[in-house]
Amino acid sequence: MSIDHRGETFAGYNKPKRTPKHPKKSHAVLAKEGTTIKLIRFGEQGASTAGKPKAGESDKMKKKRASFKARHGKNIARGKLSAAYWADKVKW
Repeated sequence: MSIDHRGETFAGYNKPKRTPKHPKKSHAVLAKEGTTIKLIRFGEQGASTAGKPKAGESDKMKKKRASFKARHGKNIARGKLSAAYWADKVKW
């Protein structure tokens, strides 16, 4: 099931995808919560801090990850219609 939204194709609702050709944002998702549908772009293009925690991750990276979650905690809690929610889920 692919969905076309404003000339962009998504695998489905709430399924993030990389956007390597976008000038500023690294990912996009067609978020759906209830009947509300919203295109959300998130993530800094070329950020080197992105990714899931890895075994043997440095203390510096663990602190960066914790700082992001603390700094954006209120926005992450807003749910699927916020860019912070998706950045936390996909990139951090």
